[in-house]
Amino acid sequence: MSKVRVWDPVVRVFHWSIAGGFAANALFDDAEGKLHEWTGYAILALVCLRLIWGLVGSRHARFADFPPSVGAAVGQLSDMAAGRNHAHVGHSPLGAWMIYNLLLSLIAICVSGYMMTTDAFFGVGWVEELHEILVTWAEISVILHIAGAIYESRRLGINLPKSMVTGYKEMP
Repeated sequence: MSKVRVWDPVVRVFHWSIAGGFAANALFDDAEGKLHEWTGYAILALVCLRLIWGLVGSRHARFADFPPSVGAAVGQLSDMAAGRNHAHVGHSPLGAWMIYNLLLSLIAICVSGYMMTTDAFFGVGWVEELHEILVTWAEISVILHIAGAIYESRRLGINLPKSMVTGYKEMP
């Protein structure tokens, strides 16, 4: 096993801050309250920071390091089905798709949430329904993300959650 520096502090703080903010807004905050609204603004600011960091950040933080690829994702699924262990230093192909899914979902949640605070869309049913559907989609995605990280950690023998805390992966 070799210890490889993968996740820089910006990526790790972003990850855990988004997790905390999303959990707070989905589970604890009053959806009608100001704290819910301000947490949403903070999440949007964090996503904007991550988008910038995806262009100028460290190697594995850059979007160029994990472009969305259907072929690579199918290859990873094939490896999983065949029992082949191909560890990725940065994001895996399926992990990349999840990152893009979550970033886009969070942006859409924040935009629909903001729309509900404007005079033009306050009380408009379809905006509220869209917001709720997007939150449900994001919750499902988070559960799949956590399950995937646990599964891949066991399958590959690499503690992925630990690497998001320490910044280092212990690669075989």
